[in-house]
Amino acid sequence: MSKVDYTSEPLVRVEDMSKFFQVGRHATLKAVNNVSFNIYKGETVGLVGESGCGKSTTGRCIVKLDPPTAGHVYYDGKDIYKMSSAEHHQFTADVQMIFQNPYASLNPRMTVKDIVGEGMRLHGKYSNAELDAKIEELLNRVGLGKDHMSRFSHEFSGGQRQRIGIARALSVDPKFIVCDEPISALDVSIQAQVINMLKNLQDELGLTYLFIAHDLSVVKYISDRVIVMYLGNIVEQAPAEELYANPLHPYTKALLSSIPVADPNIAKSRKRIPIKGEIPSPINPKERCQFADRCPYATEKCQKEVPQQKDFGNHHYASCHIL
Repeated sequence: MSKVDYTSEPLVRVEDMSKFFQVGRHATLKAVNNVSFNIYKGETVGLVGESGCGKSTTGRCIVKLDPPTAGHVYYDGKDIYKMSSAEHHQFTADVQMIFQNPYASLNPRMTVKDIVGEGMRLHGKYSNAELDAKIEELLNRVGLGKDHMSRFSHEFSGGQRQRIGIARALSVDPKFIVCDEPISALDVSIQAQVINMLKNLQDELGLTYLFIAHDLSVVKYISDRVIVMYLGNIVEQAPAEELYANPLHPYTKALLSSIPVADPNIAKSRKRIPIKGEIPSPINPKERCQFADRCPYATEKCQKEVPQQKDFGNHHYASCHIL
């Protein structure tokens, strides 16, 4: 049974959000194009798609690192771009981000103690006497220890650096965390440890995640719901079990068919659906289905009209003319 209460008010609500970048006098790169979705308290929403589809930009807009070109983002019922100073201060504690690259996201001139403690000092959550004990507690929670507090980030492995990044995100007692491909830069042997740690932290602390990734097997393991993006657009979204058992959009079907299977007998019997052609440029895209040039089922309508999202029941939505 799903732990998501779809009748409750979403913790995060994204409405018709777009993010465009001007790359020339007459050229506009549409990184995110009119996306809408909800994230409910206590759940993990997986956001998947090929590199360059707009996943990370979506996450950055939600945490206010990049302002959207159009649309709205609501956190706990409030428009995050219309908050008062006090509301914004609380928002920066409630909403945190774990970055993709642990080698670039930590300040090399700061010790671990300073990196993890910076947010706590800015928010005045603990006295100086309490700060060291809290930092030690956070490091222990992510698998590090007190002896790491005085070291610098270059002294750690990639997996350890990501653990420091997670401790930093947890330091201000957040309610919602955007995990921007948090394991893609790590060795495979370390990835499972970090994923299991994130799941355990969610259970212990009641966290809500937006988990951005391109590894579909990992997304299936950690997510309650999955959103599939293609070239800045959401093409399908559904509860994880429903999406993996019954994908509707041709792009989703192709993605799921590419997931490696460890059993060679099962792998032989599976039919892989190749995606032919190159990803179209996101600069000045035509108003149509963006997947039309690579879709084996595309019709003339797909080349001329943008498909609207359709409700297929069981909280399963897809945008496709042929469905």
